[in-house]
Amino acid sequence: MKKKTNLRWWGLWAVFSFALIGIAFAAIDSLDNPKPGPVDLSLRSWLLPGTTSHGHYQIELACNDCHASAFPSREDVQETCESCHAADLKAVDDSHPKAKFTDPRNAERAALLDATHCVTCHVEHKPDVTHGAGVTLPKDYCVICHKDIAEERPSHEGMAFTTCTNAGCHNYHDNTALYEDYLVKHAGVGMMQDDPKVLERDLARIIEELSEYPYEAYPPNVAVEEADNGPMLPASDEVHADFMSTAHAKAGVNCSGCHVPADQQGGDLSKATWIEKPTQDNCTQCHGPEVSGFLAGKHGMRIKSGLPPMTPAEARLPMKADRAHDALTCTTCHGAHRFDTAKAAVDTCQSCHNDEHTLAYADSPHARTLDKVKAGEAAADTAVTCATCHMPRVAHDTPDFVRRTLVVHAQGANLNPPIKQARQVCLNCHGLGFSIDALADERLLRNNFNGRPAQHVESIEMAVTREHEAAAARAAEEAEKARADAEAASAAPTDSESPTDPEPGNPRPE
Repeated sequence: MKKKTNLRWWGLWAVFSFALIGIAFAAIDSLDNPKPGPVDLSLRSWLLPGTTSHGHYQIELACNDCHASAFPSREDVQETCESCHAADLKAVDDSHPKAKFTDPRNAERAALLDATHCVTCHVEHKPDVTHGAGVTLPKDYCVICHKDIAEERPSHEGMAFTTCTNAGCHNYHDNTALYEDYLVKHAGVGMMQDDPKVLERDLARIIEELSEYPYEAYPPNVAVEEADNGPMLPASDEVHADFMSTAHAKAGVNCSGCHVPADQQGGDLSKATWIEKPTQDNCTQCHGPEVSGFLAGKHGMRIKSGLPPMTPAEARLPMKADRAHDALTCTTCHGAHRFDTAKAAVDTCQSCHNDEHTLAYADSPHARTLDKVKAGEAAADTAVTCATCHMPRVAHDTPDFVRRTLVVHAQGANLNPPIKQARQVCLNCHGLGFSIDALADERLLRNNFNGRPAQHVESIEMAVTREHEAAAARAAEEAEKARADAEAASAAPTDSESPTDPEPGNPRPE
């Protein structure tokens, strides 16, 4: 009887083991599927060794994006990191580049922290030790190399090293928003700028100057009667009405502009392929930089990695239940046919996001600026919407050397480190000091900046003091040099006092 029981257990163990092996092989095999379905994604989830960071969790099932092989070297991993992040680090003039740690003059510090590879500080699948920006070192990691900073800067005496990067003063990589000269330059501005406003969108105005714009397919300012949006097309009257009210219709972008493949546009539309649901590939014909930003941002990075579009159900922030399974594409926010940018700037965000910050927008000072614009009491470029801060408008230089306003669709680009938002967004309306204080106040972040900052970050005062000290030191040095030069000049013998050669037989007195 006991022998039979043991055989059953051995049988179950064998079945269970073979099942696990089969699942493992199936999961590994699923990695080669360029268009994974639900089963592939479920199998891949078995391979995850741990929770990924906030920056990567959207693409954690695109395993091959980071893992070029089963057992990659540090160099292999570094190469995959740089394939996505090198351009950004170069653009911000990385404060701690690899060259700093390979410089023999820094060998002593490099021995303490060999930060020549990203994985020295950012190790994925380690949720227990992962902090903001995916850093897996202790929060006071700056002390490793800068423990004696107070000797060089007495103003830092007694400051905790956990405050270096979270008090709005320093960042490891990107300090373009807060380097000392920038702080000094923006000292003395109060809560508001004299002329608070954001850049106006101007694509329609400068579109004829862009060589990349498909003129033949979309001749600017085409007459409405020339549009191919006639009633013969398979769309309801509501769709036609929506389309005719858009900037697309006014700019000459016909229905075929989005619903016909790019290589068939300009030809015989009766023979063209009709795309029922256009994707970002169609949008990119005219909005390339915007689509690139979308694919690099939290909403679109899954598509770029070959995964199905992200849905709110997969987000880590609180989301509305009724939008949980909506696939995030260009038209999710902009809406097919109407493409209402005003709706996309606030209402669409609020239709999905259900966090405290989003819910507090309606009662915020920023929302009141939008109310004034809607009431005709203020100019359009003074409204502050969700998109104003999270998808900011920036000056963009095109390959044609034409500068235009670009809406940055990589909405995470200015969120981490958050102080980047001070320079790219807040300074359009507010002073730098107020912006730094507000971004450092967790209460204001939660209530959508409804109130004044409860704390003050003294980074500007410290930079100004250091600037004054440096100026005073330079002045003292110059004064000392002038004094020394004057003393040397007065001590030098004049021509009348120059000793003459002694007469022969009369030696020079000692």
